Amino acid sequence: MYWLGPGLVMFGAFLWGVSGGLGGLLIDRGWGPLITVFFRGATGFVFLLIWLLYQPRKNLRIDRYLVLWSVIGGLGVTGNLTFYLISISEVGVAVAATLMYLAPVYVYLAAFLTGVERPTIPKGLAIAVTMLGIVMLTDVLGGATSSITLLGVATGLLSGLCYALFIFVFKHAAARGGRPQSILSISLLTFTLVLIPFVDYSQVIAVSTSPDVVWFVLTGLFGAGLAFPVYFIGLRTTSSSIASVIAMIEPLTASLMGVMLLGETLGPLQLVGMALILVAVTLLSTRRI
Repeated sequence: MYWLGPGLVMFGAFLWGVSGGLGGLLIDRGWGPLITVFFRGATGFVFLLIWLLYQPRKNLRIDRYLVLWSVIGGLGVTGNLTFYLISISEVGVAVAATLMYLAPVYVYLAAFLTGVERPTIPKGLAIAVTMLGIVMLTDVLGGATSSITLLGVATGLLSGLCYALFIFVFKHAAARGGRPQSILSISLLTFTLVLIPFVDYSQVIAVSTSPDVVWFVLTGLFGAGLAFPVYFIGLRTTSSSIASVIAMIEPLTASLMGVMLLGETLGPLQLVGMALILVAVTLLSTRRI
């Protein structure tokens, strides 16, 4: 069953993409990014807590080191999802999802600066192509698209930075022998506690009595309650290079959701920019250059 691991990674990335599209739908319906991301993480935490308590003796074997890494990972998840939803509200699902996919570029740049990786011409060219793709995708040269904002681009890039952070942290936590149930539950609990002071409680009540509550629950179920567990379980038996290629499904799925649910469109130049980013980042992730 060699295909099971990659299949789970693919399913998790697909669910993240679907959740991003549903988040865009809720924002389009008038809900703010903060209340949307809060319900996504908090609902996901409830589903993960149920999984955690299914076998409490096994899942609650944690130490202070594991808790610390899980909390840091939770801060990364908080930044990733919050910046992602803000970016969606500013530039749309397709652009926000592609900008978030830049996480491996941050990893390589950090590796270059710290001396862990040696800069090479192919890797430098890949990063240069990525930067060119960003220019084309975000239309910073003042093309026909006027919906791109500086806030949307900045938060999209920050979401990718936070994504790289929590992936890095989760790998270290897993190396300590932590179970996905405990790591993810602590992380999403951290997420929920961090955002609670900033949430408008009148909106929380409004969501609970709104017909859109179904979409909120599905966003949390797909984007956190299911996506995180299946992705990280699959990652245990999937090489990083294969997982990086499969991860392309997330921005592509989110982009398709944006087109289907919100009627988003991208110009030819932006489509070329998106393709350049996805190809260059995938090559960096697979370490084939």
